Amino acid sequence: MAVFVALGAFLMTLAGGWTAQRVTDRRHLVLGLAGGLMLGVVGLDLLPEALRAAGKDIYGVPAALLLFVVGFLLAHLVERLLAVRRASHGADEHDHRAPEVGLTAATAMVGHSAMDGVAIGAAFQVGGSMALAVALAVVAHDFADGFNTYTITSLYGNARRRAQAMLLADAVAPMVGAASTAFLSIPEPLLGGYLGMFGGVLLYLAAAEILPEAHHEHPAHSTLLCTVAGAAFIWLVVGLAA
Repeated sequence: MAVFVALGAFLMTLAGGWTAQRVTDRRHLVLGLAGGLMLGVVGLDLLPEALRAAGKDIYGVPAALLLFVVGFLLAHLVERLLAVRRASHGADEHDHRAPEVGLTAATAMVGHSAMDGVAIGAAFQVGGSMALAVALAVVAHDFADGFNTYTITSLYGNARRRAQAMLLADAVAPMVGAASTAFLSIPEPLLGGYLGMFGGVLLYLAAAEILPEAHHEHPAHSTLLCTVAGAAFIWLVVGLAA
């Protein structure tokens, strides 16, 4: 049953990526929506869950928040190192977006989707209402995951085929994660730390890359509305699953 529900996540992920591909003539709106979705996922979904799961403090700071900051700084460091390497090989100094950053971020999205599948499998082991709530939350927000995976990969200059490959990997990941729960379980503190760090990476991409790019050439009210709508959508998903 868990794998069957993960199949729903597979289809929703593909639907999100397909939507991102079909609205390329409104790129600023796509990026604005992606930024809002990512902000909503981080602030309303990942961080609350990370704080609940990670538990202990480290020198007076919740471990999840400390790893959130680490994730943010790690994403910034990786991007700058890759940008410097590209510049040293003759790339345009104003084109700081390295395709490797997009692939790394998309790979992190795939890992997160696999964890979604693990959450589905674990919830079905608990049973009943818990399984229903988790399945609803995962399937609904996997549309956003697919949308963001394709958008991030493309934004950093990767070819369409490569973006589609990352989208497919992101769609398959929940099914793999759900199937894996028949053989393993992840300690809750470790899961909480992972969610905190992943949230920091996503927030960096949204705040430092995607939203500035969305408003760079089209500083329109419609772009801002798309950002607000993306965050509101995640709020709705979280509320329905509560």
